[in-house]
Amino acid sequence: MLIAGVGNIFLGDDGFGVEVARRLSTLDLPDGVQVRDYGVSGMHLAFDLLDSYDTTILVDATCRGDAPGTVYVVELDPVDEPTGFIDAHGMQPDVVMQLLAMLGGSSGRVLLVGCEPASVTGHIGLSPAVAGAVDAAVRTVLELVEVCDVPGDSR
Repeated sequence: MLIAGVGNIFLGDDGFGVEVARRLSTLDLPDGVQVRDYGVSGMHLAFDLLDSYDTTILVDATCRGDAPGTVYVVELDPVDEPTGFIDAHGMQPDVVMQLLAMLGGSSGRVLLVGCEPASVTGHIGLSPAVAGAVDAAVRTVLELVEVCDVPGDSR
């Protein structure tokens, strides 16, 4: 299982996934679970997904129209073939999945733990609403780790 924190820390709440990954990296997780901070490196994440993880959990700030700080889980549909133009610098989950398909890989199960941002403008630091959601997102990811079958998990 791969837990991938994504986002740009220089764009306020877009750094949400990076902060969640940082906190998760300090915890004792089951064998077979890797936590990585990808920042804005969508190409790196797509290449790492070629290792065929059974489950990938992406953690990112994602606009869905809810109140800032709302945490949700969405299962992403697999992408078998790339469609249209792909910006290799994009970090949005759909762009990463398109890159993976272009590289000939498949993603396995992909879950997005998202948080509604309040502000994604040019500054460092999470808004109070999103900073307050980090603990909830960490708990959500840990719950997903518990319910997903992690090969090599000795618990």
